[in-house]
Amino acid sequence: MEETSGTQDAGGPAEGAARAGCPDGIRRALAEHTTVTLAYADEDGPQACAVLYAAGTTPDGAPALYFVTAAHTRHGRALGRPGARAAFTVQRDGQEWSGLRGVQGRGGCRPLSGAERDAGWRAYTARFPFVAADDRLRAALERTALWELRPDWLRLIDNAQGFGHKEEWGV
Repeated sequence: MEETSGTQDAGGPAEGAARAGCPDGIRRALAEHTTVTLAYADEDGPQACAVLYAAGTTPDGAPALYFVTAAHTRHGRALGRPGARAAFTVQRDGQEWSGLRGVQGRGGCRPLSGAERDAGWRAYTARFPFVAADDRLRAALERTALWELRPDWLRLIDNAQGFGHKEEWGV
C-alpha cells in the first residue's frame, strides 16, 4: 500500500504540509466530483447529509469546498457553531472496487460573508453555471448561506493505481 504525505518534512507536520501544499491528485479528485457527504455531531448525536459543492482554493493556497445550505437546517445549526468541524467523503456512485477513487477528509466549517462569500460564490457558480443562468434559482441561493469547508486533513483513495493506494495531506 503506497502512501504519500505532505507531512514528510523534518520541520513537523504543520510546517511540512504548509510548504509542500496539497498534492495535485487530491485537488483533481476534489474538482472531479460535485457531491460531498458531511458527517457531524450535535446534541442529538451523529448525522450525515449530502450537499453539492464546488472545490476551490483559499487565498493562502489551501483547498476549500464551498456549498449552499440554510442556517436553520440541522446541519446548518451544527456547522454554524463556533469551531464547528465535520468529516466528509466525496466519490462517484457505482464504482467497481478495482477503480474506486474518492477523498476522505475533515476540517472546519463556517458560513461566509463579504468578500469571502463573493469569492466562494464565484467558485460555486463557475462549477454550477445553471445556478447563475436561472434567475429564480440564483435569487433563492443568493439569500441562502454559502459555507466554506476548509480541510485540514485529506486522504485520496485510488484503487486504479493499486489496491489501497493512498495519498494524504494535512496541516
